[in-house]
Amino acid sequence: MTTSPVADDVRVLVVDDQHMIRAGFAALLDAQPGIHVVGTAEDGAGILEIVESTQPDVVLMDIRMPGVNGLEATRTVLSEAASPPRILMLTTFDADEYVFAALRAGASGFLLKDATPEELIHAVRVVAQGEALLSPRITRTLIADYAERPPSPVQNTALLEGLTERELDVMRLISRGLANAEIAASLFLAEQTVKTHVSRILSKLQLRDRTQIVVIAYESGLIRPGE
Repeated sequence: MTTSPVADDVRVLVVDDQHMIRAGFAALLDAQPGIHVVGTAEDGAGILEIVESTQPDVVLMDIRMPGVNGLEATRTVLSEAASPPRILMLTTFDADEYVFAALRAGASGFLLKDATPEELIHAVRVVAQGEALLSPRITRTLIADYAERPPSPVQNTALLEGLTERELDVMRLISRGLANAEIAASLFLAEQTVKTHVSRILSKLQLRDRTQIVVIAYESGLIRPGE
């Protein structure tokens, strides 16, 4: 890349096995103010070493790659990196069976490869700020996935001990794919109040971001398919 990083730039690593996609995403992102692409890779092999040497804030990770796929690479990076970056997964399919597993592994969001340039840039910035990106399409995928599973005989409600009723309300709406502004309108709250509730939920449950809130909501039985 020809540009030099600035201290406040969002540092991005692009990992995709298709050269044109990898090069295109890297060029697009590196041309944006406040974003600097620190490297690219064609698969997840050696991903830990690449992350340690480039120190990205966000890894734009293709979920399906030959060799070491994005799911395996995500698990490695988030469990072993000294300063784990945020992982923004790329997928061709909105009904990808890897989606739930990647969320459990700690991915901060998903982006379909047919997203617009504006959506890609926005996604990188949102994830870099510590927020999560879980589109309604991906949320519907999670719901469909759970709908096809046999009901668990025992729900782990202990996961939610310590949450207030209002926090549980917010958690339910997050799990249906609503953004903070939509949650605020639904519960007749100020958006800042919703943000405070989300922060408290993350703190109490010791979660990274709101994508993991969705996972816990289903695993605990707070949300059931079809509700």
